[in-house]
Amino acid sequence: MMMSQIQRTLAYLAATFAVFSGSTPAMAKEQWIIPLGGNSYLTSSAAGAVDRVEASGIKQWQNDKSVFSIYFRADRAAVLDLGLRLKVPDGNSVFRATVAGSAFEIDVTGADVRDVPLGKITTDQAGYVRVDLQGLRKTGAVFADVGDLVLESETAGLKLDYVKEPSENRFYWGRRGPSVHLNYEAPAGKTIEYFHSEITVPEGQDPIGSYFMANGFGEGYFGMQVNSPDQRRILFSVWSPFHTDNPKEIPEAQRIQLLAKGEGVHTGEFGNEGSGGQSYLIYPWKAGTTYRFLNRARPDGLGYTLYTAWFFAPEAGKWKLIASFRRPQTNKHLTGLHSFLENFADRNGYQGRMAYHGNQWARDTGGNWHELTKARFTGDDIARRQYRLDYAGGVKGGKFFMRNGGFFAETVKLGSTFAREPTPAKQPDVNPHTLEAAE
Repeated sequence: MMMSQIQRTLAYLAATFAVFSGSTPAMAKEQWIIPLGGNSYLTSSAAGAVDRVEASGIKQWQNDKSVFSIYFRADRAAVLDLGLRLKVPDGNSVFRATVAGSAFEIDVTGADVRDVPLGKITTDQAGYVRVDLQGLRKTGAVFADVGDLVLESETAGLKLDYVKEPSENRFYWGRRGPSVHLNYEAPAGKTIEYFHSEITVPEGQDPIGSYFMANGFGEGYFGMQVNSPDQRRILFSVWSPFHTDNPKEIPEAQRIQLLAKGEGVHTGEFGNEGSGGQSYLIYPWKAGTTYRFLNRARPDGLGYTLYTAWFFAPEAGKWKLIASFRRPQTNKHLTGLHSFLENFADRNGYQGRMAYHGNQWARDTGGNWHELTKARFTGDDIARRQYRLDYAGGVKGGKFFMRNGGFFAETVKLGSTFAREPTPAKQPDVNPHTLEAAE
């Protein structure tokens, strides 16, 4: 419908008045719905509490000692209105929300899901924001079932980063946190038979669930893990050429075959992230100590490649065989040399971890060692989607480093290339002929 002359005149007068009065139209609020199933953790609780985070959000919230922490990242200073999408299945509940130095006490009731406002906060810089929820009093069985954090803001251009959706199990992977990798530049034109590197984990950077992977290659990986408060492992695995997450599905002709293992080493199969042969040594490695890793790959000329791993702990003072595997349908030496840092315990994805990676060397089939001083920094799907940005890498003290988890503010661009200073005096003093027999 055409505007009438009167309507056009009124619109013109309104615009003219806005210009001369200096007023501008109010900014429209933008809204974000942050699902707790992928962005929250039970960060504190009493022993035996059943309170937990599920894919649908906070459930079984019964204990007043439990603290649930929700995380999201803002790309600039902002003013935010906060609310929660929740229901109280029965009775009345009072709980506290603490965020950015402000505390909001909420009194709620009602078994229907609805949005409950918390209050307004101001953040003064880019970075992660943490919202803590703790129950105070309740008359029903649980404080509340909470599904989402609801945010609104008029801050121009504001971008929030968080785990947005559960497809392809991304709530689980997002709660684990971003995995990051160092992909080493190998010497051109050389066939690599041995790969050596070292790891030092700083004290306090080794929470449960951490895997500090030292020596990765095209068909497997080798490093050290924190498995529980009282158990740590040196882990070496080789993937089967048959692609499946269920090792029971692997045909006999494509199974990884164990050739040898060191004293005290456990062997078996693994699944869920590809499948194949796995070996591990329960070993009480310590943060602050440097450990060495050595791999070998050698085709046997019969359509198999033999993969072997040795571990050097200064406490023992010698190289120790972890295991040797034979991989069918494979005829190659070592390729795709890399390291990675990951958290495999999704409940601990709010905790940070870090490691220094140094003294990387590759030995070619002619017996010559080549120092690896350049690495490209990459990340997993969660990092590439910017669902989590608490990752970093670079060079410090002459070593590469990687860091992830903990929701720290700074981040490093994926695809960055790092270079460390060469240290020719630290060429490995390894004589392959004196290593513990494995093949």
